[in-house]
Amino acid sequence: MDYRLQNTVSKDAFNYKYLLGKIYPYIKPVLPRAILNLIIAIPLGLLDGVVALSLKPYLDFVINGSPEHTWTYFGITVHSQAFLAAIIPFGIVGFALFQGVLKYVSNYLTDWTGQKISMSLKKDLFKKLTSMDSKFFDVNSSGIVLTRFLSDPDAASRNIIDMLKSFIATFFGLVGLVGVLLYNSWKLAIIGVTVMAIAITPVTLIRKRIKNVSNATMVVGGNMTTNFNETFAGNKIITAYNLQDEQNEKFDNQINEQFHLAMSLTKRVGWMSPIMYFVCSIGIALVMAYGNHLILSGQMTAGSFASFVTSLLLLYKPTKTLGNTLTNLQSVFVAMGRVFELFDINPKIHSPENAVELKGLNNVIEFKNVDFEYEQDVPVLKNLNLKVNKNETIALVGNSGGGKSTVVSLLPRFYDVKSGSVEFDGVDIRKFSLESLRNQISFVFQDNFLFTGTIKDNILMGNEGASAQDIEKVVKMAHLDEFIDTLENGLDTSVGERGTALSGGQRQRVAIARAMLKDTPIVVLDEATSALDNKSEAIVQKALDNLIQNKTVFVIAHRLSTIKNADRIAVINEGELVELGTHEELMQIPDGKYKNLYEMQFKKQEKAEV
Repeated sequence: MDYRLQNTVSKDAFNYKYLLGKIYPYIKPVLPRAILNLIIAIPLGLLDGVVALSLKPYLDFVINGSPEHTWTYFGITVHSQAFLAAIIPFGIVGFALFQGVLKYVSNYLTDWTGQKISMSLKKDLFKKLTSMDSKFFDVNSSGIVLTRFLSDPDAASRNIIDMLKSFIATFFGLVGLVGVLLYNSWKLAIIGVTVMAIAITPVTLIRKRIKNVSNATMVVGGNMTTNFNETFAGNKIITAYNLQDEQNEKFDNQINEQFHLAMSLTKRVGWMSPIMYFVCSIGIALVMAYGNHLILSGQMTAGSFASFVTSLLLLYKPTKTLGNTLTNLQSVFVAMGRVFELFDINPKIHSPENAVELKGLNNVIEFKNVDFEYEQDVPVLKNLNLKVNKNETIALVGNSGGGKSTVVSLLPRFYDVKSGSVEFDGVDIRKFSLESLRNQISFVFQDNFLFTGTIKDNILMGNEGASAQDIEKVVKMAHLDEFIDTLENGLDTSVGERGTALSGGQRQRVAIARAMLKDTPIVVLDEATSALDNKSEAIVQKALDNLIQNKTVFVIAHRLSTIKNADRIAVINEGELVELGTHEELMQIPDGKYKNLYEMQFKKQEKAEV
C-alpha cells in the first residue's frame, strides 16, 4: 500500500461486515458492558410511547368517562375515574424518573466502553507508527499523521457504541410508538407508518457524499494541524522574516476550504430535514382527515385519536433522529475504514524470517555496487563501492546533496539499497534483525533531537540499564559536567520540548553522552559540529574525540581537523565515489576533487585554526 496517507480512499467504508469484524477484537474486552448498554437502549426507546399510550385511558375514562364505572379486585372496589386521575400523572413522572436513571447508566456505559475501545485502538496504532521506516515520515506531514492516528480512531471507536446505542434506542422508540398507533387504530397506523417510511428513504442516498466530504475534510484538517506545528516549531523564523501574514493567509485559506467542505455536505444532506417535515406534515394531515371520519362514525374514541396523534407527532422525532443517526453512523464507518487502512500499511524495511543476530563488527564494512534512490528514477547513489575496516575513521566529503548523509543512512537501514548490498563482515545487513543491527550503531546528528524530560532521561536512552557510575563517566567524557554543575537540579534539569532549554552545544554534548552510553562498535557523526560557534565546537570536538576511541567511525564534517585526522577520506560527488585516500594522498591528485574542495573551502579555515 502507498505510504502517502493523504491518498486515502476509505475503500471499505460501505463494507460494514468487514469493518465490524475488524473492530470486534477491540470491542470484545468490553463486550459485557457494551451489550448491557445496548440492552438498556431497548427500554429507553420503548418508554417514549408511555406518555402517548396514557392519553387514551386519561381522556376516555377520566375526562369523558363515567364516575360510576367501578372495578373490583379482591373485594376492593375502585372508581376508575378517580383512580386513573390520580395514578396516571404520577405514573408519567415515575416513568420519566426511571427513564432518566436508565439514560444516566447508558451514558456512563457509552463513555466507558468508547474510551476503552479508543484507548486500545490508539495503542495498536502507535505501535504501527513506531514500526514505520523513514520513508513513511518523509512523505507524510505531521498534521496528516496526527489526524489519521489520533482523530480518526476517536471518531471510529468512541462513537461506534454511541451510534449503535442511539440506533437501537431510536429503532425501539419507533417500534413502541408504532405499537401505540396499531393499538389505537390499525387503519390510521398504515397511513402514518407508510408516510414515515417514505420520509426516511432519502438517508440511503447520501452515503457516497458523506465519504467524499469526510475524506477531504480529513486532508484539510491534517494540513491545518501541520500549519500549527510549523508555526510553533518555526516561531523564530516567522518572527525574524516577518512571515506572520503569509502564515495567516495560509491558515485562512485552510479554514475557508474547511468551511466550503462543511457547507458542501450541508447542501447535499441538509435538504433531508425539510423534505421529512413536508412528507410528515402530509401524513399528519391525512391522519387528521381520516381520523375525524372515524370519530364521527363512532369507530374511534376521542382518547384513542388523541393518543394516536400524540404518538404520530412523537414518531417524527425518532424518525428524524434515525436519519441523523444513520448519517453519523456512516461517518463513523468512513473513519473506521481509514483507520483499518493504516493497519494494512506494512513497513518495507523489516527483519527477515530466520534473522541473524549481529554481535558486533570483526573486520570490515563494505558497500558493494550500491545504487539508491528516494524517488523512482531519481538516482542518489550510483554504483558505490567502499570498504571501511574495523576501528578505521573515514570522512565523507563532497558537494552538498551529493549523497554523503544517504551513505550513512543505509548502515542502520533507515532506507534499503535499490541494488547492490551493504555488508558487515561479508554478510548482507538485510539478513540481520533490525534490533541487533541498530544496537551496533550510534548516531550524533547536526540537530540532535532531545525528548521532553530531564538531561538524565535523554542520556539513559542510550542504555536504560546503565549504572550511576556509567552515567557519571560519560558525563565527564562528554564534557557535560562543566555546565551541569551550574544547574540547580543537575542531571534532573528539564531540557524542555525538543531540548529548547539548552544551548546548541549543550544539546550536542547530551547527544554525545547518549551515544557514549550506548557504547557501540560503529559511530556515525553527521555534521555533528557544523551548527556550533567556535567555542562550543571546540568543547564538543573534545567530547567527540572521546566518543570515537577504538570505534569504526563515519564522519560527515566541515571541520578541517576532523577530516585531516581521519584515516581515509572518501570524496562523493553526485552520488559517486570519485576519490579515496588520506589527506596527503588526495592532495597529490592534479586538479582533484578533494584538492579543489580543500583550496576553496578548507584553506581559509586552516589559516583561521592555526
